[in-house]
Amino acid sequence: MSKETDRASKRKILLAEIVFGIFVIFVVWMTAVHSDLSQTEIRLCDMARYVKEQCNNNLKLDIASESKSLMRMIESVEWINRQFRNEKKLDKNFQPDEGLLAECVAESYLSGILLLDESGQVLSEYKMDGITADYLMSLLDRDAVMDTAEFREKIYTLRVTCNDDSYVDIAAMGRKDAPGVLLVYYHTSAEYTRIFNHSIRSMLSGYNLEHNGTVAVSKGEEIIASNDESLIGKNPEKIKILQKIRESGKEEKLIRVNSGITHQYGLMEKGRDYFIYACMPADNVFATTPQDVMYAVFIYLALVGTINFIRWKMEQNHQREQMELQMEYMKNLESKNEQLREAVIRAERANAAKTNFLSRMSHDIRTPLNGIIGLLKIDAAHADDPEMIRSNHEKMMISANHLLSLINDVLQMSKLEDDDIHFTEEVVSLSDLTVDIVTIAREQATEAGLVWEYQKPKTELSYPYVYSSPLHLRQVFLNIYGNCVKYNRKGGKIYTAMECLGEKDGIVTYRWKISDTGVGMSEEFLKHIYDPFTQERSDARSVYNGTGLGMSIVKKIVDRMNGTIEIKSEENVGTTFTLTIPFTIAAAPKVSETVNGHDSQVTNLAGMHFLLAEDNELNAEIAEILLGDEGAKVTLVKNGQEAVEKFAGSEPGTFDAILMDIMMPVLDGISATKKIRAMSRSDAKTIPIIAMTANAFEEDAKRCLDAGMNAHLAKPLQMEQVIQAIRDCF
Repeated sequence: MSKETDRASKRKILLAEIVFGIFVIFVVWMTAVHSDLSQTEIRLCDMARYVKEQCNNNLKLDIASESKSLMRMIESVEWINRQFRNEKKLDKNFQPDEGLLAECVAESYLSGILLLDESGQVLSEYKMDGITADYLMSLLDRDAVMDTAEFREKIYTLRVTCNDDSYVDIAAMGRKDAPGVLLVYYHTSAEYTRIFNHSIRSMLSGYNLEHNGTVAVSKGEEIIASNDESLIGKNPEKIKILQKIRESGKEEKLIRVNSGITHQYGLMEKGRDYFIYACMPADNVFATTPQDVMYAVFIYLALVGTINFIRWKMEQNHQREQMELQMEYMKNLESKNEQLREAVIRAERANAAKTNFLSRMSHDIRTPLNGIIGLLKIDAAHADDPEMIRSNHEKMMISANHLLSLINDVLQMSKLEDDDIHFTEEVVSLSDLTVDIVTIAREQATEAGLVWEYQKPKTELSYPYVYSSPLHLRQVFLNIYGNCVKYNRKGGKIYTAMECLGEKDGIVTYRWKISDTGVGMSEEFLKHIYDPFTQERSDARSVYNGTGLGMSIVKKIVDRMNGTIEIKSEENVGTTFTLTIPFTIAAAPKVSETVNGHDSQVTNLAGMHFLLAEDNELNAEIAEILLGDEGAKVTLVKNGQEAVEKFAGSEPGTFDAILMDIMMPVLDGISATKKIRAMSRSDAKTIPIIAMTANAFEEDAKRCLDAGMNAHLAKPLQMEQVIQAIRDCF
């Protein structure tokens, strides 16, 4: 980077820091303003609510006092009316005089009594203050008062406010001694009202104007209480801030009001017949905003300074590190180039190995196919020679089995490369498994003219039963023995020794040593013996035929069993395989004398009726002929849906078993089996369903059994296996 470019970059960074600083200060200022407004609104709302609550308490006391006073008026008017009625009973010419009225006023603690005739005119009165009868009647609803004369059980009561803010409590009811109305009243002076307003003022005395702002309580057109004495008695409509708050019509909502150069913030609370105002100058509202902005500026400058200092130090370090990085880069580049060269070489080797493998596989597959095709042509040319045709069929069967073995090896290798495939954990008798393997291997060795030696353990196996996958375990040994036979000499030897290495935590470990006196392997080839695309003697295909996958399969199976395999070999001397495998110890299984818990009555297929579901015409024809040759009757359908419909439309017991292909159009064999098992008929759950499929792996068999099938047979069909599978189902 040039110096000019570096200076331009620094100028851009400085400009960005200034712009960002302004943005930060603006954000802090806006946040502080919002926070101060929120806090002010909360403080003023709390203050206004408290004052409102106190005013409500005073109002409640006043209402209670009013209610009590009016009740007393009712009691007084009823008592005086009874007195008049009693006097009338004693003296029919009774007329209340001023003395009696004065006595009633005194005894009932009243301010005065009025007696009205039926037209509402005052007959007589007695009063103890300056309230005249005419003024009092002007404050009342004359019609409501006179209704009591007609309805004598009715009582009219009311509190009225006088012009001087004093108030009068009255009660009126129809006279019981004569026509007309009896009205009593009690006058409360204006001094009492002022005492009430003073109590409101006193509760505002604790609010300081400077810290709390202004609080005012108005009733009607007068401010009756405030912590600002100059506002008491004034009309709130004449004070701008209170007028604006009132006009907003919003309670507990802070509003801004301009007052010339300055402005204020305030809100209001509305009571029953009064308003509470709370307001504060803007200087008090935003008291913390400047301080917050100054703090933000200081922190930002400190942060920017720290960052710039760190950047400066980093630039210094960067310049020092550049040369080191340059040198390291050159070294890494050289190393990467070397790795790339090696990777190219490995890729070329892998491609060459794959090409060689495909070439060998093509050769291996074509060899038995050429034999089968050639023998078929010979049979066609010598159709009149049954002995030759029979001999050729045996040769074709050998070639077909060899071809099947090649295909199985390739598929097995593909499956073992899938880490999601899990081996079964079955109880295995190592003694029985050894007998099976030795029987097969010894026969191969004898046919090849080899000497077989198997050294049995010096003592009986301490743990003869273990958990393992017998299929994969048998495959390991047969592959190793197959190599020992294939790459041996005429008159050579195969030697096997087995020993137990001990037991710990329920795990027993066994070791096998298998040696031969064959052609051996070079030290270079031993490094690649487990590679699936390599084979040492690929030029000797006529003698050492096979896929070249045997040891790759063995290695992957042993690794999946947490075991190890070691190979030592010398050309023209022989090879030694050392196999070590740990097993989980299993208990001896219970001895069963029957097949599947019961004796099978099936010895052959004669007279049995099968429902065969097979979509491939050739496979269906072969299966139909083979089953027919065994004396069985076959009903053929072409897919799973037809199998379901055929079974559903038949009488129970029509079919002895169902032979079901898996991969079929319309409805596959798994789905068809589930539908049959779900039918509500007597034989739907019990009829044997046997899978016949080219999907020959263990997980394929498990899927079939999980779907409700009874057995799994891999194609091509062997009638012995078919008969045995049917026997196992009965």
